[in-house]
Formats: sequence, C-alpha cells, structure tokens
Amino acid sequence: MSHSELLDLALDDAQLAAALVRQAAELALRMRAEGLTGERKTSVSDVVTAADKAAERYVVTQLRHTRPEDSILGEEGASHQGSSDRTWVIDPVDGTYNFLSGSSYWCSALALQQNPLSAAVEAEQKTAIDPEVLLGAVYQPQEHKLWIGGSQLPTTLNGSRLAAPAELPLSQLSAGTYLHPSWLAQARAREPWLSAVQRLATFRLLGSGSCDLSRVAEQELGCWFQHSTALWDWLPGKAIVRAAGGSTAVISVNGLNWFLAGSKLAVEELSVALLGEV
Repeated sequence: MSHSELLDLALDDAQLAAALVRQAAELALRMRAEGLTGERKTSVSDVVTAADKAAERYVVTQLRHTRPEDSILGEEGASHQGSSDRTWVIDPVDGTYNFLSGSSYWCSALALQQNPLSAAVEAEQKTAIDPEVLLGAVYQPQEHKLWIGGSQLPTTLNGSRLAAPAELPLSQLSAGTYLHPSWLAQARAREPWLSAVQRLATFRLLGSGSCDLSRVAEQELGCWFQHSTALWDWLPGKAIVRAAGGSTAVISVNGLNWFLAGSKLAVEELSVALLGEV
C-alpha cells in the first residue's frame, strides 16, 4: 500500500491499524520465503529475524507520517515520544520462533494505547503493567485472519462480528498458555501455573500470545493466561477480547504478574486457581 493510500485512511484508526498489520505480515512472509536466519535474544526460543525488524520499520514509518503526534513503542526497539496521549504498540512478528520454523501460527499485531499526558509519558508507557487500550489489530497471514476491535469498535474477524465468550467453568474449557521451560524450575511460577492447568479440560502452548488471545475472542480457545507478558504481547489481544464481550485481568502471585483473558467466569476462576485458593 502506498503512502498516499495510507494517508487516505488517516482519519480512521481501525482502518489504518488493519492496513498496517496486513502489510507488515505480508512483508515478513515474503522475506521468509526468500530465506532468513534468526538471532538469539534472551534464549534459544526467543529470537529475532530481519523480517521482524523490517516489518517494524515499515509500521513506524507509516505511523510517523499518518499519526505524527502519537508515541510509538515497538518490540524490536522502536521508540518515539509524541505530543498526544496515545501510543501505538507494535509487535511486527508475534511468534517469531514459530515463524522462523515454518509454522503458520504467527501474526503481526498492533495496539493503540491510551496514556496520561505528562512529562514522563515515555517512562510510563514502558513500565505500565496493564494500561488502557483503545484498539487492537491482529493479522495471521497464512490463515488469512484479521481480528480487530476496541473500546469503540466491537470485535470482528474478517469483517464478521464475534459473539461474547460463553460463560463456562474452567473444567469445560481449553486454555492457551505459556510457561518457558526455565520457569519450571522456579516454584513461584510453576506452582500457580500447575494449579491453573489442573482445573482445565485441556490446554495448549502454541507460541503466539496475540494469536491465542484472538482465538479466545473467536472461542476456539476458552481462556488464556501467562505471566510477565510484555505490552506488545498483551495489548492487541486484550483489546480484541474485551471488544468481543470478554474480560481481562492482571493479578500478582509470588511477585509475578499473571495476565488473564476469557469470559468473566473464566477470568474469576483462573484468578482463584493461580492464587491457590480453593
């Protein structure tokens, strides 16, 4: 999409977000087809590729043209402090390990965060655990799925509105979740996680938080939970779940913040389970 075409979308945040995640994902997919290698970040499963960086640069460039007053925060290091009370949070490739492995379970994700105007806005946006989110967009290119929703926009999947998640107990639900193998050795993470998964019908560790959360909105997954989630992994899906009629929460257990999504009942039962309450 050309710069002039993107400018035509500038009056509509949702249309702009949808166009940007589509273009970013399609750019990454083309680059993967041409051949990529990954660079290790924090672990062998936490990697970054040239496609992640190129897709983020693309989104940042378009946002600087179309939303020059807004701030920007990207997983791969993008940072721009604007003059408005809004921040665009970018995850150019969510599920990079899957992406690099040839899996289709990855996406490009974008959120529009609301933050208070202040001199310390950049510090606030980087340290806030669960800020208000106005809009989320997630595009999974190999599945041709675009989810979008926000505080003023009911969630849709490829243009069709999604129903609210069913109010079912955990014992009847599948959950999307994740616990890095290194955390299994630490009781403060392992024990709450085991307490929660043992109350489920089943669970899946699929490797992309935004794909998972979008599928909670779609009701392919019944709920979702993970600790220490970064803003770019949380806010796009949070907006989509909430705009579909679902619930989200962040609770602290043993010094770790756990991020939860699903129906109101599922979030309540996950909170009880993670806290180790009967």
